[in-house]
Amino acid sequence: MKFFLDTADVKAIKQIEKLGLVDGVTTNPTIISREGRDFEEVIREISQIVNGPISAEVTALDPKNMVEEAEKMAKWSDNVVIKLPMTESGLLATHYLSQEGIKTNVTLVFSVTQGLMAAKSGATFVSPFVGRLDDIAVNGMELVSKLRQIFDRYEFTTEIIAASIRNREHVEQAALSRAHIATIPPQLFKSLWYHPLTDQGVAQFTKDWEKFKQNRG
Repeated sequence: MKFFLDTADVKAIKQIEKLGLVDGVTTNPTIISREGRDFEEVIREISQIVNGPISAEVTALDPKNMVEEAEKMAKWSDNVVIKLPMTESGLLATHYLSQEGIKTNVTLVFSVTQGLMAAKSGATFVSPFVGRLDDIAVNGMELVSKLRQIFDRYEFTTEIIAASIRNREHVEQAALSRAHIATIPPQLFKSLWYHPLTDQGVAQFTKDWEKFKQNRG
């Protein structure tokens, strides 16, 4: 399973990318707005840090303007992926862009049929929002699992990005549900390598080693 960072925080991306764990980045208008910087400037900077796909979302709601935005954004960098909403207009734009060789990520997917429509329209990625489904007492990971079964059965090349990841359990479940990718906020990502027993073990090993050196001295 690949790891994407769900952020536009360049500092956080640089820090985690150094570990060799970042396969891509996803952004959205809300995430970009938090940075208080020019949209294009941020995406271009991220694309210089991460070699993998960088999702940049259109803000238009009609197909014509979605496509116009997408074509401009695709020129910012070779690894920019156009993020489009799971709507009729989004599907129209996805279908057109896929025929033009522009990669797409259909977002705000909450059902199997939505994911299937996105794949058939030519989406490079689909993003089921597991956390938001959990918020309404629906099993978001079950959606991921069903989509993976369907995509494998019918040989879709579309990859599933488990999005709206809220906790470590979501990351584990995404892997078990065979999501191709989990996109994770930086603060949660940084917690994935932590366990209190690891810290206790390191402290104990250090203490024992210091005692050993003292006894030999």
